[in-house]
Parts: sequence; structure tokens; C-alpha cells
Amino acid sequence: QVQLVESGGGLVQAGGSLRLSCAASGRTISRFAMGWFRQAPGKEREFVAAISWSGGSTYYADSVKGRLTISRDNAKNTVYLQMNSLKPEDTAVYYCAARRTWGTGRGPDDYDYWGQGTQVTVSS
Repeated sequence: QVQLVESGGGLVQAGGSLRLSCAASGRTISRFAMGWFRQAPGKEREFVAAISWSGGSTYYADSVKGRLTISRDNAKNTVYLQMNSLKPEDTAVYYCAARRTWGTGRGPDDYDYWGQGTQVTVSS
């Protein structure tokens, strides 16, 4: 079992930045690929970014490319999402997730463990 706890969310003006963290416990995350998803009110949970076990491979949703960056520090058992040039449409609850296998699947069903989420609100 892996327990994931997100932090770093908050209220920010459009154009601003936030850095989300996802701290893992229970098992080392070095054996898991990791991802970030988000869910806005009334919408389905959508893929944001993913990173491979070592951090050598990443991929992103088209809507966040060039603005959001996923990274990981396996020694700290933590994954990050650096969010720059934020837009009001980035407002959502952001979730960290872990998966046992690496792949390009972007559905929530591709992931095995989830955190409880952290709210990000971007004001215009």
C-alpha cells in the first residue's frame, strides 16, 4: 500500500505560480510511475502530467504543456508539480496518483493509488 498526501494548493492570481507536493508513505515511490490529475466542479477527472520511475520520461496534457512541470525526488519519496503562468481554467482539485507500470495511458483507471487532493483556485 502507498499513502499519498498532496499539499501546496491555494488561491493565486492569474499569471502566478504554485508548487504542489505529493508526499508518499508506506512504500518507496521509486517503484512507481507517478501522475497528477485534476477535477473541476461538474467535470470529470482529467490527466495533467506523468513521470516515470527514474524521472527520465515525462508527458503532459496539451492544455498544460510549457506551463506545468512534473518532477520527483525519490530520496524524499516526493513528487512535485510546478505550476507557472496559471489561468482561471486551471482551477480544480489536484490529485496525485501512483501506478505500478509505466505507460502512456491517461485514464484514472491506469493508476492504482490516489491522494485526497488539494484545491487550486486561480482568480482572474
